[in-house]
Amino acid sequence: MPPFPSVSRRTALQAAGATALAAGLSQVTATTAGAEESSGVRPRLVTYPVPAGAPVKTDSFTVKVRTPGGRWQKLGVYRPTLAEIDPTTGGKRQFDSSLAHFDFSGEVEVEVTYIKGGVTRVRVRPDSYGITPEVRADTLRFTLDRPRKVVVQINDDLFDCLHLFARETERRRPRQDDPDVLYFGPGVHTTPDGFLDVPSGKTVYVDGGAVLKATVRFRDVEGARLAGRGLLAGTKAGGVLVEGSRDVSIGGVTMLNPNGYAVQIGESTHVRVADMASFSSKGWGDGIDVFSSSHVTVDGVFMRNSDDCIAIYTHRWEYYGDTKNITVRNSTLWADVAHPVNIGTHGNTDSPEVLENLRFQNLDICDHREPQMGYQGCIALNTGDSNLIRNVRVDGVRVEDFRWGQLIHMRVMYNTKYNTSVGRGIENVYVKDLSYTGKPLATCMLLGYDADHPVKDVTFENLVLNGTVVADSMRKPGWYLTTDFVPMHVNEHVTNLRFLTTAEAEAATAS
Repeated sequence: MPPFPSVSRRTALQAAGATALAAGLSQVTATTAGAEESSGVRPRLVTYPVPAGAPVKTDSFTVKVRTPGGRWQKLGVYRPTLAEIDPTTGGKRQFDSSLAHFDFSGEVEVEVTYIKGGVTRVRVRPDSYGITPEVRADTLRFTLDRPRKVVVQINDDLFDCLHLFARETERRRPRQDDPDVLYFGPGVHTTPDGFLDVPSGKTVYVDGGAVLKATVRFRDVEGARLAGRGLLAGTKAGGVLVEGSRDVSIGGVTMLNPNGYAVQIGESTHVRVADMASFSSKGWGDGIDVFSSSHVTVDGVFMRNSDDCIAIYTHRWEYYGDTKNITVRNSTLWADVAHPVNIGTHGNTDSPEVLENLRFQNLDICDHREPQMGYQGCIALNTGDSNLIRNVRVDGVRVEDFRWGQLIHMRVMYNTKYNTSVGRGIENVYVKDLSYTGKPLATCMLLGYDADHPVKDVTFENLVLNGTVVADSMRKPGWYLTTDFVPMHVNEHVTNLRFLTTAEAEAATAS
């Protein structure tokens, strides 16, 4: 095999909103999790050993990383499991996949070898990152100059692929002897009952070389957090539960197949989920679900789930109240089952609630596979149970070629499986810079229920489908609707639907 050429700093397309790295970083390399900020030296590269007893996969990928010109360091590879539904039988197939992770600052070179051999095609996703690796036989190399969570896909295999999470080195790592820190060092950890309850003002820290087999619960607390670079795996009842709490943060950890949702937030406010990742393969394996909560920010996450990646509702179970001021940004969503984004299904018929001020910004949607027509949509607004959805902003979402479903689905519905009444409506939705690249789309749906339960005031600005901007002003036969070019079915209970170019939107704002 001929040698790889030298790798220079990559200047290809990068997604907006990525974390900028601080200048003046040290050239010191740390190879264990023991390097700390207190030394006054910031590490350039931090790798973590996989603890004995953790789920591993060793037959697909070898992964190495190094600082430019430095010594190659081999990464351990974990085994997440993924799922695919058979639409004929309803059965589920599970697949083992691969995961490796490390931290770095500055620049890092990555080398991946596909052990099974026979590499004919390599794709590093999301596509918007513009990463084109150098390939020699069954080995590939690329350079990262900022934190990225990427998927290395070989020969178009969606499951036997490598998920590689390159995070920024930690800025404020807690001390092990801090009385306000519940510290889990390298190794596999359990609790007596499978739960870990976090008191107010405390931090749970999971080292990058640690696996915690416990559901982390924040119940009726304030000012608490979960941090670190480790894994939550084999948890009893989901990954993290936040209930009746305020000022809670979750960051940096990866969840492998929790028995339930990765993160469940109910009747809470000022919750931040940042830099987290999750995988699921079990039924109802949602990613992040928000119920009757406000001021929730999800930032920089990677979600690959066997149900909705992000789900936003009002009342369900013992949660009551409106859901307001929710932001999801700078993230990658991959739904092997159901929706990347789903909003509005569950609510309170007896005392109707509102979902409002919802923002989705700078997202990459890698996949969506859902055979049921009533549960499709990369972005789905499905309001039932007398819910009202209003003031939704979608800004800068890139959708890659997905397997099965719809790009957009907005529907005021009465789903008798889950609802006890029809939704009140959907209003004031602005979708800007939504792009799709892939095979021709299935028909999208915008459906009001009746004149009293409508969809109204929906605007698409700069909707780009396979390079074509879809706008009301585009050249088309007089008998064509703009929606025919999506394609999109719009019923008579949808009013004030507009498709604008960016120039038209700017002119309307200026006038």
